[in-house]
Amino acid sequence: MAENAHELAPHHLPYFIPAADGSDQMMTSVLIGLIVIVVLLGTFYLYLHSLPERLAHKHGRIQFELVAVLGLLALFTHNQIFWVAALVLAFVQLPDFMSPLESIANSMSKLANRSGDDACEPAQANEGSPEGAAASEALPSQPAEDPGSVAATQAVGEAPVVQAEKREDT
Repeated sequence: MAENAHELAPHHLPYFIPAADGSDQMMTSVLIGLIVIVVLLGTFYLYLHSLPERLAHKHGRIQFELVAVLGLLALFTHNQIFWVAALVLAFVQLPDFMSPLESIANSMSKLANRSGDDACEPAQANEGSPEGAAASEALPSQPAEDPGSVAATQAVGEAPVVQAEKREDT
């Protein structure tokens, strides 16, 4: 290139000046570097954005899904408060409210089944036998009720039976 250069031009030209054929080494290297940097920054951004989800993965399913939804909201809306909330939620272990509630429900179900079965089964299964007569005597008897009074409960957990009082208007 120095052979075809003008006589007033310097004898040594820097490498970033394009050649006469149109090839530009500086533009090509900047373009490749820019593409590599954009891909690396995008990968780092998505890696950083998935940080709360990866932290919440060891916690329960509900907490993980909540953190994932907050992360997606932050990603698509560009409101970083959602990402911060997801990060805080990922670090905090939520208490397990469902286990005690399920235990209470299971215990109540067992109590309801046991009290309902115990009150009905001995009287039905052993009606003619001497053990059935002794079992029926052991059960508390119901007092006689007036038509307008509230009936006593028949088994544990049952609601009282209310009979309407009939009045005669003359």
